[in-house]
Amino acid sequence: MSSGKSEHRQSLDPLETIAGDTDAPWLKEDRYRVFVEDMADGYYETNLRGDFVFFNDAFCQIFRCRRDELQGRNYRDLMDPENADAAFKSFNAIHRSGMGLVDIHWEIIRKDGTNRILENSASLIFNEAGEKIGFRGISRDVTETYRAREDAIEAEGLAHCLYEASRRAEQRYRAFLRFLPDPVLVLKLDNTVSYLNPAFEETFGWSRTEMDGKKLPFVPEDLKEQTRRGVKQLFQERTVQHFETRRLTKENRLLDVLLSAAVFYDEQNEPAGQVVILRDITQDKRVARSNQALFRIAGALHRFRRLDDRLEFITRQVKDLMSVGGALVILVDDETNEFYFRTASMDDTEAGKKMQEIRYPLGDGVAGQVWRTGKPIIVPDAYKSPYFIKEIDQKAGYSTHNMLDVPIQLENKMIGVLGAVNKRDGDFDEADVTLLSTVASMVALPIENARINEALRRSYDEVQSLNRAKDRVIHHLSHELKTPLSVLSASMELLRKKVPDDTDAGINRILERAERNLQRILDMQYQIQDILREKDYRTYHLVSDLLDGATDVLEAFAETEPGGEKLAAALRRHIDSLFGPTEATSEEIHLDRFAAELIDNLRSKFGHRKCRLKTHFEVVPPIHIPMDVLSKIIVGLVRNAVENTPDGGLIEVTVRNHPTGPQFEVKDYGVGITEENQRLIFENYFTSYDIMSYASRRPYDFNAGGKGFDLLRMKIFSERYHFNIRMDSKRCPHIPEDSERAPGNIDACEHCNSDADCLESGGTTMTVSFPAILEHPEQD
Repeated sequence: MSSGKSEHRQSLDPLETIAGDTDAPWLKEDRYRVFVEDMADGYYETNLRGDFVFFNDAFCQIFRCRRDELQGRNYRDLMDPENADAAFKSFNAIHRSGMGLVDIHWEIIRKDGTNRILENSASLIFNEAGEKIGFRGISRDVTETYRAREDAIEAEGLAHCLYEASRRAEQRYRAFLRFLPDPVLVLKLDNTVSYLNPAFEETFGWSRTEMDGKKLPFVPEDLKEQTRRGVKQLFQERTVQHFETRRLTKENRLLDVLLSAAVFYDEQNEPAGQVVILRDITQDKRVARSNQALFRIAGALHRFRRLDDRLEFITRQVKDLMSVGGALVILVDDETNEFYFRTASMDDTEAGKKMQEIRYPLGDGVAGQVWRTGKPIIVPDAYKSPYFIKEIDQKAGYSTHNMLDVPIQLENKMIGVLGAVNKRDGDFDEADVTLLSTVASMVALPIENARINEALRRSYDEVQSLNRAKDRVIHHLSHELKTPLSVLSASMELLRKKVPDDTDAGINRILERAERNLQRILDMQYQIQDILREKDYRTYHLVSDLLDGATDVLEAFAETEPGGEKLAAALRRHIDSLFGPTEATSEEIHLDRFAAELIDNLRSKFGHRKCRLKTHFEVVPPIHIPMDVLSKIIVGLVRNAVENTPDGGLIEVTVRNHPTGPQFEVKDYGVGITEENQRLIFENYFTSYDIMSYASRRPYDFNAGGKGFDLLRMKIFSERYHFNIRMDSKRCPHIPEDSERAPGNIDACEHCNSDADCLESGGTTMTVSFPAILEHPEQD
């Protein structure tokens, strides 16, 4: 026997290099004591050499040996060479295949020399690094089974029951080992922890030593009642399988888990506790939700043609998908080099609306860092981030805790940033970065297409507006020219009739020149549309030819009258004073005093109107501008305000200091100007009312109309004297179209119950900003 044992030991030598020290710490761990120590069958563990390093009391009983007699002994010492060889082959087969074996039969030799037949199962043991370090198995003495087949039925039945009980126990242990990669929890009847496996520690964070004998605080507050009902059901039905629920980790993260549980019993067949297996399906559910959301977004984007509708849909999907307090799209304004919040879907809807009014320089903030690097950025604590702009929160009335920004990137440029703020469960992680980046990549091209479509639509609308404006300009100029031209034409005809046939040839030439230039002006009525097609022109030159022609006619006509030369010169000076490049000299003027005095003089001109005029004049630094020019600006703005304000309305005139210099402002609470007309009013010779319904009235009457040259003249002055004119207007919502008219008196308006109703409905503010230090312009 000794030679056989030596032979076997030598053949196992290659495996010995893999085996660890028999005294390795893992061999001394208290393995599943709640199951092992009370087992009726023998349980053993060996190293790769076959030396017994761990076993239970039942295993000692099988061999009739004390623990110290078995500890460290080799299995070959306990059987004859033939059985030792069979055992060796079984262990080697397990080692090579990595698969466990059952129903291995060995014949052993006890200390007293008696032979016993054992039925064994065996499988490999792996360390934490995944290396094979030994074998474990279960042994039962089936000697009596073989020897007592012919015994009485009662003895045979008892042996069968014991055998089946042992097999059921083995199956339970085997199932337990099979589920070890998933978190396993063993609880006593009082719900205190009896055992946690390593997978549980890795997933949930609590260790076995810190929770032994304690209750696990991993049931969310809102699921405690559901859990109590579930435990009651478990003890009634004995098992629960694949129940989907949620559990907390030690770091207070909420995980989606699939729970299976079973009740285990003690030796008296009484319930002793529960074994719970928890499979973490958080990532699986996140992936499933992400795929569904991405599919939903991809399938729905085409339904939203307008940019704002498309962005609103995207941010709502991101907000729900990522479980965040807000989602927003920050786009780049290439013209101003600014970021602006085009859409913000927030839990706080008011904050979302306020955010859409915020702009900040390109390159600033967290979005600016994303813009510079082209990479996503996670901000776990917004107010500790060097990139976060606190003023945005202050303006929006919002509180940002954490945030994630990713680039919205096309192939050749970045068009904006997609952001998520205030994650509800924990902090943003790399999985969130991947998800939000995927969404941003998917929506980048649709967003850009919608932007282009919006720009094209806006251009189309502007072209249509310009076309309508063209018709108005033509009708307006025709109206302005027809009356004086008709008078001149009629006068020329009368003059021609009164001139004798033998009149001096010089007089005939004068008449011919007058008739020729009259025809020239008539032709110009049909050429105005060509002027409108010019893209780049000075406002003064727009009407210079027209005025020159008119001046020729008037001069020629004046020459036919006594003292005509003086009259012609006076007409030339008057026209040049209105539109020409005069030689007016800029002088130092105190705007506050000048405006106060001039407006006091103007009050009598609209004394027939029942409009209230309020003034507020701050003391401002002097400005340099010709007095005549400043007078025309103030008079023109006040007259336009009065003519657009119904009786009972209010007009406010203000002179104030501003960081850029003194400002003169006229604010009326009148009917206002439509958005379309606001875009056009300074771009062309254009009036804010519908010329097709033109009616001549006295100056300062409501809707008086007039020649419409005031704003045109101010445009010329602003180019020459380097000041700025800005207009802000809100059209009365009760008369949104140009063709609609207000009654002219608040008391007659069916939409106003009081003067205050009218004041809140519409109005226009004209602001003239003069430079703090104004250079003297060069004279033409």
